[in-house]
Order: sequence, then C-alpha cells, then structure tokens
Amino acid sequence: MQARRKTRLYIVLAVLAGLGLTVSLTLYALSSNIDLFYTPGEIIYGKTETRALPHTGQRLRVGGYVQPGSLQRDPQTLDVRFKLYDARGVVDVSYKGILPDLFREGQGVVAQGVLDGERHITAQQVLAKHDENYTPPEVKNAMTPEKTGAQP
Repeated sequence: MQARRKTRLYIVLAVLAGLGLTVSLTLYALSSNIDLFYTPGEIIYGKTETRALPHTGQRLRVGGYVQPGSLQRDPQTLDVRFKLYDARGVVDVSYKGILPDLFREGQGVVAQGVLDGERHITAQQVLAKHDENYTPPEVKNAMTPEKTGAQP
C-alpha cells in the first residue's frame, strides 16, 4: 500500500472513531437526563400500548391525585409521605422538602423522582397544578375508567 493511501486510511478511521465516540457520548448523556411520564396505573401495570414497566432506579415523573387521608408529615423533619392514585392504581411517594402552597389531598400533582420499589417513588420535586380547570391529558385519560378498561 502506498504511503498516501495509508495516510488517507488512517484519517478516515480516525474520523469514524471520533464520530462513533461523539454519538455514543451524546446518547449516554441523553439517557441519563430523560424523565418519562407515568401514571400510577402505568407504574403498576405498564404502559397501555407496550405494557413496558419502569425498572427500579429509573428516573420518572408520575402524575395523579393525592389520595385523601394518605398525607403523613414528620413533625421533626421536612419528610412527607403520600399516595398518588388514578383509576387503575395507587403508588407511594416520599419527599423531603417544602411542598408547594397548592398541594393538598385530592389535588392533582406531578412528582419527579426515582422508582425505589415496585410501587414507591422517592421524589426530588413535587409540582402542584396551578389551576382547577387544567389537568394534563395523560392524567385526565388515566382518571376516566372507560378509557382504561377499569370497572367503575
């Protein structure tokens, strides 16, 4: 092989290796920042279309309503535990911090955190909906029994 061709081959291989490294690092960075949205029923039974269940340790957002009577506050710390529900299921959420002013039982919320167990989320952030008239479409659909196949 001529020296000129050999040099071109090395340049092409170096460019391909650099491109491959760039793509793999980009995909790795994106995968660690993706928070998928789930409802409590989807955490328990899987997504409606694919039946894919979230795995333990996965970052996610879960949206639902705070179950009345489930709110527990630790008087010594900022630890809070509550349950989120929809038409298909209930999940436990624990959170350490100050809850939003609009947070209350029966209110729609979105908790962003990590799935610690089959039905437990450790939230890093809790968002309360700001308007009584707005409900995210995913939560609205999950709360309608005829769309989820749940029995009334």
